Amino acid sequence: MIPGEVLTLDGHIELNPGRKTNTISVANTGDRPIQVGSHYHFFETNVALQFDRKTSRGMRLNIASGTAVRFEPGQSRTVELVDLAGNRTVFGFRGLVMGSLTAKKAAVTKAVATPTDKAKATIKNAQSVKAKRAVKEAK
Repeated sequence: MIPGEVLTLDGHIELNPGRKTNTISVANTGDRPIQVGSHYHFFETNVALQFDRKTSRGMRLNIASGTAVRFEPGQSRTVELVDLAGNRTVFGFRGLVMGSLTAKKAAVTKAVATPTDKAKATIKNAQSVKAKRAVKEAK
């Protein structure tokens, strides 16, 4: 054996046998490349990736562990997703789930909000803060 060598069985190795899969079309609407790793909760990927987020909830890319898929700006491609296994709790990523995948409504609402919706909310909040400061300074 050579250091670092990987020995595998002859033939094809089936990834994630028996798990539910879903094939979706994904488009990078941003101006920078986006890379998504094999175990990233696809539902919570970068908002510049445009796809049906509701159907991707609780799923990850159906690719070999430790690999990734890169989406170039303006590129569309079809990917296969696979159900997450284990106890089906998700923590981290963009913080949309932070627990069991069965509690979904708030996470779906956050995930499907467009960047424009988020920008409008930020502007509205900034205007409110500015107005409060003006009132305070006027006193």
